[in-house]
Amino acid sequence: MHLTHRHSWNLTPQEAISLQKQLKGEVISNRPIDLDGVKLVAGVDVSVKDGQSQAAVVVTTYPDFTPVETVLAKHPTPFPYIPGLLSFREGPVLEEAFEKLQSRPDVFLFDGMGIAHPRRIGIASHMGLWLQRPTIGCGKTLLCGHYANLGEEKGSFASLIDKGETIGVALRTRTGKNPMFISPGHMADIPTAAELVLRCSPKFRLPEPIRLAHNAAGRFAA
Repeated sequence: MHLTHRHSWNLTPQEAISLQKQLKGEVISNRPIDLDGVKLVAGVDVSVKDGQSQAAVVVTTYPDFTPVETVLAKHPTPFPYIPGLLSFREGPVLEEAFEKLQSRPDVFLFDGMGIAHPRRIGIASHMGLWLQRPTIGCGKTLLCGHYANLGEEKGSFASLIDKGETIGVALRTRTGKNPMFISPGHMADIPTAAELVLRCSPKFRLPEPIRLAHNAAGRFAA
């Protein structure tokens, strides 16, 4: 798959923050996804073990989630774990994985944040600028913002607010389980991002494409 190469990954944390502030203005977070046109959805995840990062991208059919392509890549972990700078830790190995793709997914679901990020450019937004395809951030843990009045039933959601700005939703993808934190990455908007993630979560808390990618990355790390 062709990528739009944006920058070197060899940056200090301070340089990485500066780059995020520079790139965030390019992120498109108000464009509805054409849900009727979605045929292929990719799940994206990275596992880290013993100083190595293993990326998995699993492309599935939609809406039945049959895997049609799985690509793996392995790379020495180049960057420390710093909240808000995940893309600089996982970006290099994801770049290698994306370049192996033969498919052209309509949407990429990331195990990580989109604009629900202190500088509004989480990994789904950042890598969306490289992919130039619709991307969605699906975070398991709240990074910033707050929400209220979230029901326990599957499909319940509440706006995620940070500094007066709506940056995503807390979405219950399984009744009684902790919510996922969904936000546009790039070339998406909040309502269609949340709707697609809910449709991609028929059985489990994790959207099925991400669950498959998580399992693949974990096997690769073993």
